[in-house]
Amino acid sequence: MRRQMIMIGIGACVLALAIGGLSIAQPPAGGPGGPGGPGGPGGRFDPAQMAQFRQRMMDNLKRDLGADDAAWKVLEPRLTRVMELNRQAMSGGGRGMFGMFGGGRRGQNGNQNDRGPRDRQDAQGRPPEQQTAVEKATEQLRTTLENQSAPNDEIKKQLTALRDAREKARNELATAQQELKQILTVRQEAQLVMMGQLP
Repeated sequence: MRRQMIMIGIGACVLALAIGGLSIAQPPAGGPGGPGGPGGPGGRFDPAQMAQFRQRMMDNLKRDLGADDAAWKVLEPRLTRVMELNRQAMSGGGRGMFGMFGGGRRGQNGNQNDRGPRDRQDAQGRPPEQQTAVEKATEQLRTTLENQSAPNDEIKKQLTALRDAREKARNELATAQQELKQILTVRQEAQLVMMGQLP
């Protein structure tokens, strides 16, 4: 039982990290093998495969929480909201350490700052207007840090903006968690606590 709950928790964390861009990720430019295509530089997740992965994970969560179709119809959107806000509050909603330490997108000449229009999208292929406040603040700070001549005042400004966005996400998370707990059984609540989705 304990091993099963650990595996469920790991799966839920993976889903939370991916869930923000699954349904709106765009296919990479250039087609298979092209720039940004699967196997090419800057390749992104396949939206169809990620959508299938999400569906399997949510089906597993539905089963493990013992929710019937009627209960799941109410539970799923609240759970999805909690998982997305957990992702924002904990990981920053961006590319994380990989993007900060040499894993960022590069232009055709291999230059980190040589970015075309598609390179202004995030790792899931989303343009800025579809990114969360945490993701936008993360991207802005990352761009500022890529400029070795960026003044300290500008870095502090972007850092404050990111911290404020994360704090807002944490506050929204607390509210979303309370709304989720209102419709859970005691057993479901305990399971989600073990998965790390509830405090």
